[in-house]
Amino acid sequence: MGKFDGQVVMVTGGARGQGRSHAIEFAREGADVIVTDIASQIDTVPYELSSQEDLLQTQSMVEDLDRRCLAITADARSTEATGAAVDAAIEQFGKIDILLINHGVVSMSAMVDISDDMWDDMLGVCLTGVFKTMRAVVPHMIEQNYGRIVATSSIAGKVGLGTISHYVAAKAGVLALVKSVAAEVADKGITVNAICPTAVDTDMIHNQANYTLFAPHIEVPTKDDVIAGFASSNAIPIPWIEPIDISNAMMFLASKEARYITGASLNVSAGGYFVA
Repeated sequence: MGKFDGQVVMVTGGARGQGRSHAIEFAREGADVIVTDIASQIDTVPYELSSQEDLLQTQSMVEDLDRRCLAITADARSTEATGAAVDAAIEQFGKIDILLINHGVVSMSAMVDISDDMWDDMLGVCLTGVFKTMRAVVPHMIEQNYGRIVATSSIAGKVGLGTISHYVAAKAGVLALVKSVAAEVADKGITVNAICPTAVDTDMIHNQANYTLFAPHIEVPTKDDVIAGFASSNAIPIPWIEPIDISNAMMFLASKEARYITGASLNVSAGGYFVA
């Protein structure tokens, strides 16, 4: 018997990385799954984003666990696309019990060199897209008098970091949004929380732009060249954690054991940035 038997979970940014891990782990615990993803490139993001093939692979991996899975291409920045994805999910599954807002991107630049497009894309994906997803799902959860929402912020959202100030601003905004929405729906059977990871072993970390940031003295740095730099950010001396570590935290906050936790942020950060 699975912990989430009979429940329906929606995962944004589910084509690969953390989102794929969440979809698979909740399916292992008995949930049916909706995964959404933009599955296309954003010009200001300096690494390759997920593809339609990635999204369909996640769907196949969930279905291999004998769970139903609906895969939807949707840009979280779009009110229309987000609303259509939620409507399709409810039409097929009848409900959404758990919402995992996982999508996100990162780009790097000194603050004075951040272009309008970089700022708009970052805030659009990592903050506005979170708001629009919540806004689309919360009315349904209010109607059913039950819901669990967990949004992925970042440990960077709790500290100031150079070169990614637009990312930090967006992730700090997610924390404020989570607290505010949690207060609004606390009497509606809905909890709203955030998770703050350190670096996670995904494509968002493992790309040339990020490697160059952490090893600027090397012309074409490799993964091995940046291990020490990433590890120096964490109190536990590891360079990055695994997607399953975030999935485990998601499952806890979505479980009955966490029924009285709301408006909170859970650090899954290996002591990252020595956070207070």
